[in-house]
Parts: sequence; C-alpha cells; structure tokens
Amino acid sequence: MVDTDSTVDTEVSDRIEVSDRIEEVGSDFHQNPHRYYARWRERGPIHRVRLLDGIPCWVIIGHAEGRAALADPRLHKSSAGIYKLFRERRTSAVVENDAAESLAQHMLNSDPPDHTRLRKLVTKAFTTRRVAALRPRIEEITAELLDEMAGHDEVDLLAAFANPLPVAVICELLGVPFADRADFQEWTRISVGAVGGVEERNAASVEMAEYLRKLVAVKRGHPGDDLLSGLVHIHDDGDQLSESELVAMVFLLLVAGHETTVNLIANGTYALLRNRSQFEALRADPSGVPAAVEEFLRYDGPVGWSTVRYTEDPVEIAGTEIPAGELVYIALAAANHDPARYDRTGTLDITADASGHVAFGHGIHFCVGAPLARLEAEIAFTQLLHRFPDLGMSEGFSPQWHHGLLIRGLHDLPVRLHT
Repeated sequence: MVDTDSTVDTEVSDRIEVSDRIEEVGSDFHQNPHRYYARWRERGPIHRVRLLDGIPCWVIIGHAEGRAALADPRLHKSSAGIYKLFRERRTSAVVENDAAESLAQHMLNSDPPDHTRLRKLVTKAFTTRRVAALRPRIEEITAELLDEMAGHDEVDLLAAFANPLPVAVICELLGVPFADRADFQEWTRISVGAVGGVEERNAASVEMAEYLRKLVAVKRGHPGDDLLSGLVHIHDDGDQLSESELVAMVFLLLVAGHETTVNLIANGTYALLRNRSQFEALRADPSGVPAAVEEFLRYDGPVGWSTVRYTEDPVEIAGTEIPAGELVYIALAAANHDPARYDRTGTLDITADASGHVAFGHGIHFCVGAPLARLEAEIAFTQLLHRFPDLGMSEGFSPQWHHGLLIRGLHDLPVRLHT
C-alpha cells in the first residue's frame, strides 16, 4: 500500500534539496558553456546559479521546460520589476542610471497589456512585405562585400562580412546613418555585456540614449521612407508611441536587428568550417541553405540566454518551486542541445530536422526580426559558399568568445579564401 503522506514528504524533500543547491558559473563558461550544461543536466532541467558578478538567479536548461517558460505569464518581464530586483541584489553589476532604465523600457521588457500595445504598433511598420522587399538590396550589399574580400588571401570574416552586412541592412531599414555605425556598434557591444564593465555600460547607455533622441527628432521633422520614420508617425486608433517608447523601441530594433545576425552568420560559418563534410554538402546543394540556417540557430545560435524574467509569486516548474522575487533565465543554447528533444545534440547536421528550436524565443516575445535574420543569413551563406568554395580557417586560429550571457559570438574569425 502506498503511503500518500510519505510520498508527498519525499517530493518536498527533493524540491528543497534542489532549491538549496547553487551552481557556480566560472570564468571559463563562455569558452564552452555546454560542459556546464551537461553537468547541470544530470541533476535536472532547472537550477539555481550564481553568476560571475555574484548575483544569484534561476536557469532553465531543458527544452520542454524552457519553451514552456518562455510563454509562461507567471514569469514577468516588466523593466520596472527587473530593476527593482537588481537593486535589491547589491552584488549585481547592473547599470543604474536614468538613461539605461529608459532604454530598457521596450516591448521585450514589458508584460501585457503594455507589450500587446507596443508590439501591435511596431508590427505595423515591421511587416513581412517590407522585409521581403529588402532581398534585392541585401543581395547587392552581400555581393559588394564579397567582391572586396576576393582581393585578399585571408580576412577576418567577422570584420569583412558577418558584421558589415547586417549593419548596412539595419541602417537602411531603420534610416540610421551608416556613418554612425562605429559608435552604435561599440555602444551595443558594451550594452549587451560583451565588453567593458559597469562604468563603461553606464557611459554607453547615456551616449546611446542621447544619440537616439536626436535621431528621433530628425525623423519627426524630416521623415523619410524608413522604419524609424514610420514608427515616429504611426497611428493606430489614435494611439502612437511616446518619445521615451520610441527611443527604447529603436534601441531594441537597432541592437537586436544587427548584433544577433552578425553572430548567426559568424557562428554558422565557424560551425561549417569545423565540419568540412557539412560545408561541402551545402556548397554542392545550395537549396539546403534555409534548412541549414535553422540548424545553425539550433547548434550554436547567436543568443545564449534569454533576457531576464522574474517571479512575483512562487512558481513551480518541473517539480521545483521558484520563490517570489527571483530572477529567471532560459538558457536557449542548453535547451537547443537537450537530448530529450534532439538526439544529435552537439553534432552539426544541416539535413536534420531543427524545428522547435528556441533560438528566437517562443511565445509573445518571439523575435519580431526573425524573418529578416533568416533572409540575411540565407543570402549570406548562399553567396559566400558559391564565391569561396575553398574557404577555410586560418592556420593556428584559436576561437575566443565574448564574455556575455546574452550574446554568443566570436571576437574574430580569420579565414583563408583560396587554396
């Protein structure tokens, strides 16, 4: 006969045991996070983790659990709530100034009904038709960059191709002067934690906010045929974005609109160069590029962890209770390597079914720019493999990865273009 009370007591005991344990993120995490995920996975799909700056949080690494959490309304996204919790954790290296908080008040850091309203407004300007219409221009920019590369024996693929392509596209789409790219790219890298410390992030947020306010003012007075002008002047049943909402929205679209695609192209190329048979197969059959892009997203996508969520009340996930007032992340890279969902996990297979990956998130916060990223990557890989069939990594290359939990990207990617 089963003792119901004893069974309940055992479950509670197991939950307490899991909750009391805390995993540590070491300085080597960014070089190979999957070593950590494999170790953590032995003890379940959700863990308490202490980050390098000392802040404790909860991290979900299972695919089913992570996908559900990304769409779980019990995990909140409001920037006000997030900053409140960060301030309570004095050991955190979070940026604390008015500019940073203002930039964070975009739709990715909001809950319904605010999120519903913001997404509805931006979607009216960021349409599938507008993205599809960019194909000829993306193909033209790609060809120009590859023409420039062809005159060299070796290049840094990040600097010569993976970086300038998405930057040029997002500048034209948003109506941001291409001449300003060096400034906003540096602010972006600092903002996402790839480089710099707290002081640098404070300074970058102030400079970025001021730059975007001036850009919005220019578009208000002299609108053009670009996305930013459309956002400034869009109306929906009398509703429109406020000045602060505009600045935060442009920050989100500018940062997410180029940084993720940069690393999708670079990480995917690096994966192909390390798996020569996959490179040759894709070069021989370029019709497989769209499917290969999905595998690149699953295998080593440009976003390592989701942006932060938090609990207002206790939340039970996978048999573990997360108390109220806790920070929660979904490790997208770990979820995409969960052997319970993908039997090949750490193996690149461009012909395998990569559907269901969470590289672009899931639920109401699914990346609004996903169609653009996919289109750019499709064009980039198709033309790159056609123009440089002998592409290979430079001799002695040792990959160094940016130290940021959000963005998964290389510092550089030196390649030889010819045999």
